[in-house]
Amino acid sequence: MPLQTIHIHPAAPAKPALGAPCNGCGVCCLAEPCPLGRVISRRRRGACDALRWDDAAGLYRCGAISDAPGVLGPRWAWAAPLLRRLARRWIAAGVGCDAAIEVDRPAANGPVA
Repeated sequence: MPLQTIHIHPAAPAKPALGAPCNGCGVCCLAEPCPLGRVISRRRRGACDALRWDDAAGLYRCGAISDAPGVLGPRWAWAAPLLRRLARRWIAAGVGCDAAIEVDRPAANGPVA
């Protein structure tokens, strides 16, 4: 697998082990959008446009669930309740981490050389 640099919020929790409960680390959605994220972002690579940082909770959340009107925009905001309900199933919320990605975070004092 090729190396990829993703920019993770410094306060984000560490990626959980494969199969462990999701903790909102954001690694999977920052690396590439899920099938729903591909529709929302209109691309296959890079961070998902629906990903939202929750400052109060200190973790990432799927905007299709936490900010459906913002993800859909004013024209489609009426469909937000439907998107929220479907997104929980489509992204398998609560199933566990399925990102087989190795994360190497830089040291606290600066970037890795």
